[in-house]
Amino acid sequence: MKFAIISAGEGSRLSQEGVQLPKPLVQVHGQAMIDRLIHIFAENGADEVVVIINNEVPLTKAHLAELEKTSEVPLRVVVKTTPSSMHSFYELSPYLKGDRFCLTTVDTIFREDEFSRFIEAFKASDQDGMMAVTDYVDDEKPLYIGTDSRMRITGFYDTAMPDTKYISGGIYCLTPKAIDTLEHCISHGMSRMRNFQRQLVADGLKLEAYPFSKILDVDHASDIGKAESFLNGED
Repeated sequence: MKFAIISAGEGSRLSQEGVQLPKPLVQVHGQAMIDRLIHIFAENGADEVVVIINNEVPLTKAHLAELEKTSEVPLRVVVKTTPSSMHSFYELSPYLKGDRFCLTTVDTIFREDEFSRFIEAFKASDQDGMMAVTDYVDDEKPLYIGTDSRMRITGFYDTAMPDTKYISGGIYCLTPKAIDTLEHCISHGMSRMRNFQRQLVADGLKLEAYPFSKILDVDHASDIGKAESFLNGED
């Protein structure tokens, strides 16, 4: 099983708020966020980790070039600036075809034990995809997820609906069928990951929601402290 990290954003909000390091290199719980993800993926049996970064941050490029030499798991780095996370996913997709994979963004913070159970559940599942979800909402534009009584996903919404207890945690376990949907989205000029997820439902893929207690994104300088407290078990 392969794992992939979208890390092609500029991290402009962090830099505007005084954070000097590029987002992937911001330290959380004693590690650069990108290093933390790669280590967790290796611990969960990754055959390879594929990362996309943009052309604008030489510090991140140099860091990963060094990491490739010593990484505990094979590491492939794609360097390309893209207009959206969905386009970044598309650039990674040639390396993900033919096998199940897990995809997330570099600033996604979660508990390792919950993530390991999530990966094991996906490996044992016959679903086309399994999405990490949480009922903790601390996002400026959350994506609400509709589910039925068996946690099968029925829809993705920009606003809360009667069947939307959860929001997307931004961690996606998918099968190769999802690449066909992604290629359809790109060929039809669609953008944003949430539109890709909606198209998965429209294409009839079987998706399941997997609850996490909490998942955080590091978008602002204040989020770094929140992430530290969360991983230290303080909340």
